[in-house]
Amino acid sequence: MINERKKEIPQKKIKAVEELVNLIKNKKTILITSIKNIPASQFQEIGKKLRGKAIVKVPKKNIILRAFENSGNNNAKKLESEITESIAVLFSDLDSFELAGELLQNTTATKAKAGQEAPEDIEIPEGPTDLVPGPAISELGALGIEIQIEKGKINIKKPKIIAKKGEKISEGAANLMSKLDIKPFAIGFLPQSAFDTKENKLYLEIKIDKEGTLNELKDSFSKSLAFAVEIGYFSKETIGFLLAKANAHGKAIENLTANKKPAEEKKEVETTSEEEPAEEKKEVETTSEEEPAEEKKEVETTSEENNTQKSEETK
Repeated sequence: MINERKKEIPQKKIKAVEELVNLIKNKKTILITSIKNIPASQFQEIGKKLRGKAIVKVPKKNIILRAFENSGNNNAKKLESEITESIAVLFSDLDSFELAGELLQNTTATKAKAGQEAPEDIEIPEGPTDLVPGPAISELGALGIEIQIEKGKINIKKPKIIAKKGEKISEGAANLMSKLDIKPFAIGFLPQSAFDTKENKLYLEIKIDKEGTLNELKDSFSKSLAFAVEIGYFSKETIGFLLAKANAHGKAIENLTANKKPAEEKKEVETTSEEEPAEEKKEVETTSEEEPAEEKKEVETTSEENNTQKSEETK
């Protein structure tokens, strides 16, 4: 019976696995990036810019998988499904999204080539172009794009997707994008997924859109500011608006009061003019009623006195 001799593992591979295991255990962030189609010169340039921020490794697939296995971190093993061809593994103490942002700042937009897979749906937008009538009309027609001629230039009437995500880009589509200066590809370290070893959090399909996020924040801030002013919430951002609002309300009340005062005065004058004749009339009636009664009483008193005087004279 022949004993099979086990193939000895090269010391170089053992050291490579140990180095990766050490990085997995001690670094906060493990980030997987695509380096597909990136030129060697640009790869080196990006690596220089990341010095002090991240350690870049481009290990063979079996080496990194063995490192995940030997690290003892079961959550880190979830990154195994993200390990494909043309990837680099970055180890850093930066936050996952902070590191991803650093990578995206060092990408360069580039034109498409025939045969490349579209990273996303590639759409030709509607609107005017700098293309003049000629061969471009047939190129656009071949891709099903509706056009019209305006002021000697080709105008695209409706947007049209000329390559769907994952599909190979045709030569006609690549030529048209080149003429329209559409650059659907980005060359650089493109973040795919990351793992935070301190928080044990896995982030898949990392997408960072700084401009879009900033616009969303501005929109949310404007809505919240209007709401805060409406409910009278005091803060350094709202105090100016609240004072202006109070001033406007104060002026409105002054105007309302000024308009109301003449009306009240007019009503008072009318009331006085109506009351005075009534009082005078009442006073006249009272006087006319009282005077005859007093005169009558006085006459009766005089008559009695006269009768008494006559009686005494007779006696």
